[in-house]
Amino acid sequence: MKKVTMFVWNHFTNDARVMREGLALSENGHDVNVIAIENKKDPRARAFEKINERFTVHRVPMYPWLLEVYQNHKKEFLFSVAGVSMIVAPALFYKSWVLLSSYFIFLVGGYAVIKDRTLRRHMISFIRGSRMVMKGYSHNADVYHSHDLNTLAQGAICAKLRFKPRKLVYDSHEVQTDRTGYKPETAAKVEGFLVKFADETIVENHTRAGKHESLYGYYPRTLYNYSELYDIESEEKADLHQRLGLNQDEKILLYQGGLQAGRGLELLIEAMEQIDGGTLVFLGEGKLKPILQNMVKDRGLEERVKFHPKVPLNELPSYTSNAYLGFQVLQNTCFNHYSASSNKLFEYIMAHVPVISNDFPEIEKVVETEKVGLSIDSSRTDEIAQAVNRLLRDEDLRNELSDNCRRAKYRYNWTNEKKKLLEIYEGL
Repeated sequence: MKKVTMFVWNHFTNDARVMREGLALSENGHDVNVIAIENKKDPRARAFEKINERFTVHRVPMYPWLLEVYQNHKKEFLFSVAGVSMIVAPALFYKSWVLLSSYFIFLVGGYAVIKDRTLRRHMISFIRGSRMVMKGYSHNADVYHSHDLNTLAQGAICAKLRFKPRKLVYDSHEVQTDRTGYKPETAAKVEGFLVKFADETIVENHTRAGKHESLYGYYPRTLYNYSELYDIESEEKADLHQRLGLNQDEKILLYQGGLQAGRGLELLIEAMEQIDGGTLVFLGEGKLKPILQNMVKDRGLEERVKFHPKVPLNELPSYTSNAYLGFQVLQNTCFNHYSASSNKLFEYIMAHVPVISNDFPEIEKVVETEKVGLSIDSSRTDEIAQAVNRLLRDEDLRNELSDNCRRAKYRYNWTNEKKKLLEIYEGL
């Protein structure tokens, strides 16, 4: 059995994939430590957390302590620096004008870093990454497991920059070279250099594995983002209708997940003007939420579109099961979206909820093969509306698709898929 240290560039409060992997390894005898980022505003993201006897979470501070002091007590901090400078400056001048000049250059440079957004972001990332490396070294693990490109350097340093190198697993949840917010050329250079240190590379599906092979010359392992296998009928059901003030017979048209750009959420609101019935419910949080709320208000759809805050992962199925149908309408804004086989689809299937999905290869293959929903051109509002209206009018079809979900979940589930992860670790 191995001692495993995983790195994640998030707070590790809603990371379903990493949680599943950590549990799978720990339940099979491996000791797992996840290094994540602390969030003092969220009690779930405290500095230390114990998941089970073999699975713990260590979170490094989100910001450098001086920056935190500056952000929380800006005026007092500046007065303190000025006061210290008045005392220190004469002493430095007495010793050497070079020391005095260096001191003031340091102050000006520090202030510039704090005030400039780009410099501040790079400084925070560097310090945070350094803390992860220090924590990772202290674990002295047999295997370092980096989730996504923004922790691959930490894993490579901890695994390989030592007298007795350790194993490194690179687990890429996204297509790093073609995703929203990333510069493709820079990502390709950084990833192309760092993957050379990885003993095993994991990607989400075969479409992405083909892309990885075209870039770096080898075919990585695949580990699909399937949901845990459970019986939704035995799960306690949260009354989402009551929480949102809806009649019990109202059909909930559910989108669950992050409210972010490129996920077709604006189109769902626009489609509601062509949809004959039901209430669109957004279950989640994200930067797009205020924009979506304004869209709803501008169109006078407050009674037909509702928002519910995100819920803990372990409670999510009890909310999902309220839905008449679910949406997975990613937009083809980048190869990362086009090649996705996101866990949202499999969460709907596990809760026996038919899906209105895009027609991208990985998602359409499941939807059409298993007959668990309707795949459409998700960039067209009219196709979204037509698909929803079809299921609203034909409850027999909707129930047939739901029954197909009951069967499909025994194929597309983490109980089956995690065997591949365990095999990877056996081979390291």
